[in-house]
Amino acid sequence: MKNRAAFMTGLNKMEIREIEVPVPKEKEVLVKLEYVGICGSDVHYLEHGKIGDFVVEGDFILGHECAGTVVAVGSKVTSLKVGDKVALEPGVTCGQCEFCKGGKYNLCPDVEFLATPPYHGSLMNYIAFPENMAFKLPDNISTKEGALVEPLSVGIHAAKQGNVSLGDSVVILGSGCIGLVTLLACKAFGAGEVTVVDVIPKRLEYAKKLGATNVINAAETDVLAEIEKLTNGKGADVVIETAGSVKTVAQTPYIVKSGGTIVLVGMAPKDIIEFNFAKLMAKEAEVKTVFRYRNIYPMAIKAIANGTIDVSGIVTHEFSFDEVAKAFEFVINNKTDVVKAVIKID
Repeated sequence: MKNRAAFMTGLNKMEIREIEVPVPKEKEVLVKLEYVGICGSDVHYLEHGKIGDFVVEGDFILGHECAGTVVAVGSKVTSLKVGDKVALEPGVTCGQCEFCKGGKYNLCPDVEFLATPPYHGSLMNYIAFPENMAFKLPDNISTKEGALVEPLSVGIHAAKQGNVSLGDSVVILGSGCIGLVTLLACKAFGAGEVTVVDVIPKRLEYAKKLGATNVINAAETDVLAEIEKLTNGKGADVVIETAGSVKTVAQTPYIVKSGGTIVLVGMAPKDIIEFNFAKLMAKEAEVKTVFRYRNIYPMAIKAIANGTIDVSGIVTHEFSFDEVAKAFEFVINNKTDVVKAVIKID
């Protein structure tokens, strides 16, 4: 077996190198990766070399949205076997801290998350990974869909944080990949009306195809006035911000209904944002945040398998592993056209 990995060797620089095939430990599986999604965080690291306090030092492997087939198992692996298709949940936590033991393992301070410095990612042929973070995919789910379980889990967690329920009106600010999977999750949770807002027409087209009740082009329309009209002046039960924009974060207290919920998912480029708390307090609305997800993978996989959620329409571009540098360059230079790009690992 030959193991090749795509390394980020500097800002906007990538090259493929041969590395050793890892040997799985007793509770690990060796996975031949078949698809890896390109996430916005991967692009950000490649363009800027850091995200907040996470700084890339030296050559670095990107990619954390991944799925493939088990080709070897450790001596104490019991739930998986050679030939099983799996989606990897990319965060390996300690299992011992208060957050892990309390069920909120996504907040574990010692998490080892793929493609988050200093931990290498999954843009490679073979990876050894803990059995308990490798989730078996049913026969009717492809590994391409398996690689989308990771972003879908963010969307489902956002919908759960907002307590989206039958008949709710939801406004999603941003229709990139996370905005679209959040749309799918909200529809699956029974939302009655989902309005999606963005400035990129192609993304709004995809939102409409995936079931958005209304779409608003913020570059052409007064968003607050349009939402007031759509909700008969009441506002939305749940407002989910996925764009990571200072402007859209600041809009949320004006959009949310009295007694409603705001969910902040996107990471804005500024730490301190002007926010109308008086408007929020008068509405007795809640503000919740999202950091990745927890206990979602099994739910997401079942939702895809039984047809409740169809993620197949998310992918707009596919590249081969040898085209990985070209793929990232394309995503960086065509942000208005790309909704989700994936790398097929041959």
